[in-house]
Amino acid sequence: MANHKDSLQLQAEVASSGLVGESPQMRQVKAVIRQVAPTDITVLITGESGTGKELVAHALHDLSLRARFPMITVNCGAIPEGIFESEIFGHMRGAFTSADRTRKGYFEMANGGTVFLDEIGEMPLDAQAKILRVIEMGEFMKVGSSLPEKANVRVVAATNRDLTEAVSVGLFRQDLYFRLKAVNIYLPPVRERRDDIPLLVDLFLNQISRRHTIPRPQITSGAVALLKNAYWEGNVRELSNFLESLVILERGNALDETVVGRYLGQSARSSAYLPVHIPRGSAAGMDRDVLMTLLLDVRRDLDEIKSYLFHRGGFPAPPPPSPFFTNGEVISEDVPAVPTLDELEKDQIQKTLREARGNRRRAASTLGISERTLYRKIKEYGL
Repeated sequence: MANHKDSLQLQAEVASSGLVGESPQMRQVKAVIRQVAPTDITVLITGESGTGKELVAHALHDLSLRARFPMITVNCGAIPEGIFESEIFGHMRGAFTSADRTRKGYFEMANGGTVFLDEIGEMPLDAQAKILRVIEMGEFMKVGSSLPEKANVRVVAATNRDLTEAVSVGLFRQDLYFRLKAVNIYLPPVRERRDDIPLLVDLFLNQISRRHTIPRPQITSGAVALLKNAYWEGNVRELSNFLESLVILERGNALDETVVGRYLGQSARSSAYLPVHIPRGSAAGMDRDVLMTLLLDVRRDLDEIKSYLFHRGGFPAPPPPSPFFTNGEVISEDVPAVPTLDELEKDQIQKTLREARGNRRRAASTLGISERTLYRKIKEYGL
């Protein structure tokens, strides 16, 4: 009976954790959380950016026996490589020039609780070996110390990268990957669980209204249908931010199809006009970056359409992807050969490095990638 009661309590707590959705995928996610939360097993959470990986991490902590102790979130991609180990494990006084006192690291701060390693795919290789030791041996050493210290923490990690690819190119340790993926919780993108969008809209409207002390607006079923059919490349995060802007800008107004459609038209990329006709001479006159962005969006739209038709059984299996476009996908008159994606990427990196005057950290920030990824691309393209 006690076990049954505990199970019901876990179900209720998972339901209130912010993980909204009754789609088969989300039911599976919540079922796994209920199973593994009370244990100390390491969990790897994967999924695209904006799908709610941190919510899962919080649910795992809040439903565990460690809930009364801290949960420390570490954004592995935001800590410079040179101070990563000092931040994570702490350091001793005198360990380096500016170390004027002994400092606790995140693992020590989280003693008894959970360390959530977000964006773990961006973690430096040297630190990965030490994280593996923490998980397997339950101990770590501060920078500048020769004495191991016990780490009474649970490790939960998350990434939007393909760690198998990172392992294959030597950017992520295989042994750590195998250790992390003992339990893998995959969060599907919103476009794969569109039936959950009305529930998400209801949740976000309530949260936004409370946060800004604004009366909750009425929203029509037609407006919800528009939201349900939008693309939401940024997933749950993008949907939430969109609704927040909508509620604040339309304070007091009902949200119907006209209102929502107008804002969607301003923010969402359109795929209504295919194929694209590029008039004679326009390629030379258009800004190169704008043109390339347009072509990439068209290619992505076409890939999605092919994939949809293939899975519905109304289209032959799609061929292997071409470097950029196949014949006939863009109707053009006298347009020169379109560069490959690799060539575009190389050109963009070169351009950004020039604009940043060789400052690789600034260039990586401008490109929206980590410094480690930028270094790898520079080596790959021989820049």
